[in-house]
Amino acid sequence: MAFTDPREETRTNLSEINVTPLVDVMLVLLVIFMVTAPILQTGVQVNLPRTSSAEAATPKLDAIIVTIDPQSNIFVGTGSRASHVPINVNQLAERLRELSALSREPRVFVRADAETPYKTVAYVLGRCRAAGAAVSLVTEVQEPGR
Repeated sequence: MAFTDPREETRTNLSEINVTPLVDVMLVLLVIFMVTAPILQTGVQVNLPRTSSAEAATPKLDAIIVTIDPQSNIFVGTGSRASHVPINVNQLAERLRELSALSREPRVFVRADAETPYKTVAYVLGRCRAAGAAVSLVTEVQEPGR
């Protein structure tokens, strides 16, 4: 849009926004999210058993996750706030009740290492059910031919 000033000179209005700084900021934010997203999903590393299940249960970000490592240590947290501190199995039901009040996901996902004794997994499942939680076991889907 052109206009004339009091000295009769024609000037143009700068109405175009410079988007280069905006693009720079957006690219930096994209890189930050790409780097931090995998970190948010990490927790205690376990070797999940492989099954040829047709339905794979994947926990949501705010789901309650109980992890059992090969040494039978139990870790409880939500998907976004994974715990790295083991808890006593006798405190499991109380901790699940606290987390279920905060979570919108009605199920508890149990991630047990393939080398964890079955006795430990069965006991943890019983404690989860005693807390009134619906339980799902997390496994890796076995590829065909293996």
